Amino acid sequence: MNHRPILSEYSRQLLDQMIAVVTASTLMAYALYTMSPETAAKLGTSQLPLTLPFVLYGLFRYLYLLYRHDLGGNPSEHLLTDRALLLDVALWAATVVALLYVGR
Repeated sequence: MNHRPILSEYSRQLLDQMIAVVTASTLMAYALYTMSPETAAKLGTSQLPLTLPFVLYGLFRYLYLLYRHDLGGNPSEHLLTDRALLLDVALWAATVVALLYVGR
């Protein structure tokens, strides 16, 4: 698999640590966003935390593909080709639409 040349400058251990920090930070930022009173007021629902399991699963699924199947490279490619990720995104989107439009 062809990667950017700069990636050879980083050790696998450092990249693993960076991935762990970014993953945790991404989940925390999304969780805080969904629980924010400003978000609830703007979108008209305080139920967005119900979407957290989909985001968590998506992150874990990507990490699974990365570590178990050595499929790093291009994350958007996996998003468009991995059935489990596609289903997860579809369920997340359906839940958001339901919370924003059906639940009013």
